Amino acid sequence: MKSLRAVLFPLSFVVGLASSLSAATARPPNILFILADDMGWTDAASFGSKYYETPGIDRLVREGVKFTSAYSACTVCSPTRAALLTGKYPARLHLTDFLIGEERPYEKLREPVWQRFLPLEEETIAERLKKLGYATALIGKWHLGDRPYPFGYPSNQGFDVTVGGIHGASHLPPHGPLMNLPDEPKGFLTDRLTDAAVSFMEENKDRPFFLYLPHFAPHAPVQGKPEVIEKYRRKGTVGGKQNNPVNAALVESLDDSVMRLLDTLKRLKLEENTVVIFTSDNGGEIGGANKRGAQTDCSPLRLGKGSAYEGGVRVPAVIKWPGVTQAGRVTEVPTITIDYFPTLLEMAGHAPGPADVLDGISIVPLLRGAESLPRDELYWHFPHYHSPIDSPYSAMRSGDWKLVHFFDDDHVELYNLKTDLGETTDLATTNPTRATELRHRLASWRRSVGAQIPTVNPNFDPARRLESIRWTPTAPQNRKY
Repeated sequence: MKSLRAVLFPLSFVVGLASSLSAATARPPNILFILADDMGWTDAASFGSKYYETPGIDRLVREGVKFTSAYSACTVCSPTRAALLTGKYPARLHLTDFLIGEERPYEKLREPVWQRFLPLEEETIAERLKKLGYATALIGKWHLGDRPYPFGYPSNQGFDVTVGGIHGASHLPPHGPLMNLPDEPKGFLTDRLTDAAVSFMEENKDRPFFLYLPHFAPHAPVQGKPEVIEKYRRKGTVGGKQNNPVNAALVESLDDSVMRLLDTLKRLKLEENTVVIFTSDNGGEIGGANKRGAQTDCSPLRLGKGSAYEGGVRVPAVIKWPGVTQAGRVTEVPTITIDYFPTLLEMAGHAPGPADVLDGISIVPLLRGAESLPRDELYWHFPHYHSPIDSPYSAMRSGDWKLVHFFDDDHVELYNLKTDLGETTDLATTNPTRATELRHRLASWRRSVGAQIPTVNPNFDPARRLESIRWTPTAPQNRKY
C-alpha cells in the first residue's frame, strides 16, 4: 500500500505545475490610458478644486493611487506626448515645442531647428505592446505629425485603430477634420470619442488591449454643453480663482468620459484585469499664452501652461491596477511622463531590451507599495518662447530642490518645494553653493541627451520682439528630416 506522502506528492506536483503553466499563460492586463489636454494640477475635486465637479476622477482616486508630485515631460503638449510614447526626454528627441510651434523672429534668442514630428525610427509603446499581442488604438488627439509627413501618423506608429485628429478640434460640431470620425450636426466631441473607446473595448474584450485616449478637453476652444455651463454659472465664484463656467463644463465632459469608461470596464467584466491611468499633458491654461481670459487657476502653484514653474509641469495623475495598487493610497514620490513606457512594458510582463534607450524608469515598485524610487532628479528643457512672459529655459528637480536656468539673461533661480510649493522665494543668492552645483548638473544632463540650445539672434528688435509666426506643415522648410 502506498503511503499518503507518496500519493500526495504527485498530486501536489500536478497542481503546482498547473498553477505555473496558468501563470505563464495568464492574459496580461489591458491598459486604458486617459490623457487630458491642459488640465491643471488642481482641476479636479480630489486634487483640491472647490469648483469643478469630477465624480469620475474622484472615483478613480478612491480606487487607485493618487500621485501628488506627478510631472509632465514638458510645459506644452506635443513634447509630452512624444515622451509618453517613447520613454525619452523631449530634449533627447529634439521634439521640444508643440506642433506647429511658434517662432519669434525678433526675440533676443533664436530657437534651434527642432524636430517637427515623431520620427518613424522611434519605437513607441504601442508598437512594443502590439508585438506582445495587444490590440492597440489611439482615440483622440495625436499632435505628433501632419502633412507632408504622413509616416508620422498613428497608423505607422503601432496603432491598429485611429479615431480623432492631428491637431486641435472644436468640441462642438462641426469638429473639423478628424480621422475616422465624420462630422455630424450633433454630438459633443468628448462624448463621441468616448463612444469610439467603448466600441473598441467591446470589440477587443477577449484579448489584451492598449487604449490610448488623449482627449481634446479641456484645451481651447473653451466650449461646453449649455445646460452644464448654466449649472456652473449658478455656482457663482465658489471656487475662488477657478470660476470659468464654460471651462468647468468642459472639465465635466472629460470627467463624464472617465466615469463612463470605468462603468464600461465593469459591465464587460474587464475591471479586474485592466490598468487605468489618468493624467494631463501639461499644466492648466491660465490665459497668458494666447491672450485669452484664464480658463483655470493652478494655485497654489505658480503660473500655468508654458511656464517653467510648477504650474506648467505639475499635473494630476492616478493609476489603478486591480490586485496590485492599494485603493486610496497617496504618494508624494516624483514621477514624470517618461516613466510610462517602461512601466507599461513591465505591467505587460516584459522588460526593456539592451538596445532600448530610455530616460524613464518603471514605477511598478511604487505601485506595489514602495516608498521611493531609485532616482532623485528630473529634468526639463524648453528652448522656445511661449508667451510674453515665458522664455527659453532648462530646469531640474533634485530632491526637494528645483533649479530653473533662463537662457534669455543666463540667470538661475532656486526654490525649495518642500517649504515653498508656490516658488515665491528665490534662494539662488542666499544658497549659491547649491545653485552652482545644480546648475553644473543641469548642464551635464543637457550634454548627455544632446539638448539643443537657443542662440543669439542677430535680428533682435526690442520693439518687435513679441511678433510671432506659426510654422505650417506645407510651408517650404530648409530642414533635413
